[in-house]
Amino acid sequence: MSPHQLAREILRRADILGKITDEPGRITRTYRSPAMKRANAQVARWMRAAGLTVREDPVSNLIGRISSPDPRTKTFILGSHLDTVPNAGKYDGILGVLIAISIVKQLRDLPFNLEVYAFADEEGVRFSTSYLGSGAVTGLLTPRDLHRKDANGVPLGKLISNLDTCRRDPRDLLGYAEVHIEQGPVLESKNLAVGIVTAIAGCTRVRVTFSGRAGHAGTTPMKLRRDALCATAEFILTVEAQAEHGLVATVGMIDAQPGAANVIPGAVTCSLDVRHESDAVRRRAIAALRQFKARPEINVSWETTSEPPAVACDPRLVSLMGQAARKHQRVVPHLVSGAGHDAAAMAAITPAVMLFVRCKGGISHHPAEAVRIGDLATAVAVLRDFVDSVAEA
Repeated sequence: MSPHQLAREILRRADILGKITDEPGRITRTYRSPAMKRANAQVARWMRAAGLTVREDPVSNLIGRISSPDPRTKTFILGSHLDTVPNAGKYDGILGVLIAISIVKQLRDLPFNLEVYAFADEEGVRFSTSYLGSGAVTGLLTPRDLHRKDANGVPLGKLISNLDTCRRDPRDLLGYAEVHIEQGPVLESKNLAVGIVTAIAGCTRVRVTFSGRAGHAGTTPMKLRRDALCATAEFILTVEAQAEHGLVATVGMIDAQPGAANVIPGAVTCSLDVRHESDAVRRRAIAALRQFKARPEINVSWETTSEPPAVACDPRLVSLMGQAARKHQRVVPHLVSGAGHDAAAMAAITPAVMLFVRCKGGISHHPAEAVRIGDLATAVAVLRDFVDSVAEA
């Protein structure tokens, strides 16, 4: 099949996965949900049809493999994730898995094992984790993380056993490559199909709790209130003011209690997400925000839920990906990813690289995610040539 034919097949398969959801009317697949199990089953069928042997590890990462005749050879991994944020688009993560599967039949006589990983949980929606699936593979997910609980009080450890058996030995690996939609507007602004990622920004995620005192909205004088939500609002504006010089900072969730229209909020918990390609810059911003002076009557507590560092992609693989890309696109930009990816976790144990694909308007984590068939065809051709170049190197 030509790259354009494969691109059309990828779009059809993305449409099929887009109908596998836990929430009718919108795409939502979270860790170990019924929809995630159905998605794994569907992708496993496509893997087998491509000639891969398929297994699931104890954290539900789906793994397809072509083994080399030489039992002493190492393994190169392609992959991305199948889980989604709530009300997601059809391509974030999924695209990288489907493109990897699409090129398998075009690869012949590789001097190494090739595996395609469909990671179980990159978004971290259910347990507020980063890179749960790939973290289990790399050792970033530890037994301590198994004590995390979801919104219903279910501990992660109840769903996972034999965590150590998910880990891969770095000595057995050659590298990792991931194709992903850009999730930003740079490629579209340059009118280019693909770009190469040179680094992935570090990210600090925090749960901040403001504790005041609930009271009657009609009978408590304004000067005597301990309104936790007002203090939270002031904090959010401070977060916004801190975000400059390439730093991005977001408060995306607020839980105000007791949550009634006629009751002063006595406690508020909010999320905080801070990112930058420099860990030093990010840490200084977090330190500054921790100095936030809430109203005297409000207590503030911090809980850091995850803090993956910035990651540089492997220079050799970046060079090989660039050579492959320039066969199909005259100008190939180098980009820094502000979003986290499984490649950031995999880089802890093996050389890693990413290829970005243009997405319409730079929109992601939204139903309006869209990609062009021509851009997909370019990405398919680039990834195929990249794997061939790794084999020849």
